[in-house]
Amino acid sequence: MTHATIERNGTRPDVAARGRALLRAAVPYTGNLLTSAAGAVLGRHVQDPAPGPKAPVPTGWPANFAHRGGAEIAPENTLEAFRAAADLGDVVLELDVQASADGTAVLMHDLTVDRTTDGTGAVALMSTAELQRLDAGHAFTPDGRTFPWRGRGVRVPTLAEVYDAYPDRCVAIELKGNRPGAEEIVWRTIRAAGAEERTLVATNRTASIRRFRQASGGTVPTAAAITEFAAFRLLCLLGLHGRHALPFQGLQVPDTLLGLRVLTPGLVRSAQQAGLRVDAWTIDREADMRRLLEWGVDGVMTDRPDVLSRVVRGG
Repeated sequence: MTHATIERNGTRPDVAARGRALLRAAVPYTGNLLTSAAGAVLGRHVQDPAPGPKAPVPTGWPANFAHRGGAEIAPENTLEAFRAAADLGDVVLELDVQASADGTAVLMHDLTVDRTTDGTGAVALMSTAELQRLDAGHAFTPDGRTFPWRGRGVRVPTLAEVYDAYPDRCVAIELKGNRPGAEEIVWRTIRAAGAEERTLVATNRTASIRRFRQASGGTVPTAAAITEFAAFRLLCLLGLHGRHALPFQGLQVPDTLLGLRVLTPGLVRSAQQAGLRVDAWTIDREADMRRLLEWGVDGVMTDRPDVLSRVVRGG
């Protein structure tokens, strides 16, 4: 091997060989250590605290998840956005839910109403009536200059109103907010609509998703929280992802995060082998949509469900 080759590789061949030998020798011990660590995380965060039935994995759902109803098409998390998404055809309605001061499940992404409405204040401190007096179309702009939805009566909807308006649509809920008891409120709304089998619930907060699973008795499909995803990813790296009972039915995963690749074809295969569905977020470029669908993801969350609809139809 030439000096130039050694320079390119950055390691002498004999040193590299010794390194590989040491790594092979360490694998059994490292594997046992990592398995124990994953088991500890699974024991703390993943095992289902609620005995009884386990929700089935959502299958046969459309690949097109209209993120917040299609946040680049119409005011996010509004009935107007969901109407535009539903007009595209077979689309999952993805939305953010938190609890109002009077205990109603309402749609809002942020902890406050400031960004998307003409009001100000924390969602958890406002009643449903106060929230619904706001103009939820006030801040939407397609071009940064015009505001076509202002003053047109766009309201902050309740989760119950979405279920009433779309009794047959699949709904993906992300739990937001910090009001105590919010998970129970959301669960009661889902149950009242008889929507357990057409709803998938997610949140990045481990404690919140565990509270929701406990409230629902494990009857509503859920996605993994961050710590749960990390534990599952570790098991995938160890080849043990098929050996643990998991309380979640899906992964909702970013394509990349902070410039690092998160979603890979291998992760998609491992998750599906473990009986999970994989939904990627938030994907607005057509090339990325096509790539992820080729990788076999089950769903793609997008602010441009119109573009994804065309891609899914083969356009």
